[in-house]
Amino acid sequence: MFTGLITSRACVLEVKSQGTDRRLKLAAENQAAFAEIEDGESIAVNGACLTVEAHSGNTFLLYASAETLAKTTLRQLTLNSRPNLERALCLGDRLGGHLVTGHVDCVATVLKKARTGLSVCFTISYPKTLAGQIVAKGSVALDGISLTINSVGPDYLTVNVIPETFSHTTVADWQEGSLINLETDILGKYVQRSLALEDKGRDKTQGGVDYELLMRNGFL
Repeated sequence: MFTGLITSRACVLEVKSQGTDRRLKLAAENQAAFAEIEDGESIAVNGACLTVEAHSGNTFLLYASAETLAKTTLRQLTLNSRPNLERALCLGDRLGGHLVTGHVDCVATVLKKARTGLSVCFTISYPKTLAGQIVAKGSVALDGISLTINSVGPDYLTVNVIPETFSHTTVADWQEGSLINLETDILGKYVQRSLALEDKGRDKTQGGVDYELLMRNGFL
């Protein structure tokens, strides 16, 4: 579990393909934050949760399966790419962003980039199937960054990115047409699932007011 507060950016030192899978060797730019990592711990790379296989200081080796590569932008990482990094949340840590699982829901597209005061506003498109999990003033993780949603449409959302976030994350590289990882708020997923099951199990012949019920009881 993560918070969406980026700990560091990384430099990709090596990308090694092994069939349909890949192994990535990364070096964290914030050496102090990654000085005490352990083999087996989880690290979010541009919002996708990966497991450390081996490490030395702030340099570590990660495995990305074919499924992960197919469903995220990690397939685009090349030598010297600089993805976002976040170490997994510890119980008792300050939760400055929102609860992020590191399980990317889709690859979204930057539609528009516009300066708004000192911030930068981005319009991001996503599949309509995720619309029920995205709400205005709710949270979303984009490339692993916890952001507040300004507004939503049927298949797009807008976010404002403050200067601090813009300067220290992959947001600085986003342009119109850029592909980014998107994870919706896990709370929205549970609510949507619960409502769907409730609706499926409801007896359609009882309860509720419709035109036929009003007719049968003489109201129309």
